[in-house]
Amino acid sequence: MKSPIRLGVNIDHVATIRNARGGLHPDPLRAAEVAASAGADGLTVHLREDRRHITDADLQRLSAKVSLPINLEMAATEEMLSIALRHKPNAACIVPERREERTTEGGLDALGGHNHLQPIVTRLRDNHIRVSLFIEPSIAQIEASARLGVDIVELHTGRYSNLDGDAQAAEWQRLEAGARHARSLGLEVHMGHGLTFDNVAAIARIPEVQELNIGHFIIGEAVFVGLAEAIRHMRATIDRA
Repeated sequence: MKSPIRLGVNIDHVATIRNARGGLHPDPLRAAEVAASAGADGLTVHLREDRRHITDADLQRLSAKVSLPINLEMAATEEMLSIALRHKPNAACIVPERREERTTEGGLDALGGHNHLQPIVTRLRDNHIRVSLFIEPSIAQIEASARLGVDIVELHTGRYSNLDGDAQAAEWQRLEAGARHARSLGLEVHMGHGLTFDNVAAIARIPEVQELNIGHFIIGEAVFVGLAEAIRHMRATIDRA
């Protein structure tokens, strides 16, 4: 029987709301505590280079006070590597990052970026931090990730989430094939980006998926039903699938 899929809740956009006005409210630490009580298995935070949402102070408080494992999304830079080594999250997910983008727009180029990524991956793993790469469900990118020696690939579901009908079904097949290939190489498989109550079930039915990381939709839905209820609903939707 397939083990339950872990749900990682990304609380970045609690900080985005706070930062829109300044001050301390709403507090990402409080969101993390609600997530833990509502059934989340982990927290994801993306410390961007421009600090547009989560800040260094947020990461320090979360690392010190939250019991859930933290998945730190980070760019492949010396600054972010230094921060990760200082805070020792459970996992570091290396993502592509461009200053002008609103959100992460695609997967990391593990193939073309091998020489740049290798020393960063090695230093993280040498410090007992699990390493994940956020990549497209491409066989070439998955194999390049395996050669880098990472623990996890997080397959980008953004394209799947923006499609419908036959096009979405074709992208689901690409995700399913990618997940199967990643597991055959010994990689743990996570997925995330753009997932909602309406489209998550099909992703959760892919046998190799072990964790889903979902943020923007949950925080948006929390405006209407509350954060705990949004997380519980997502948790139940995944479990039913």
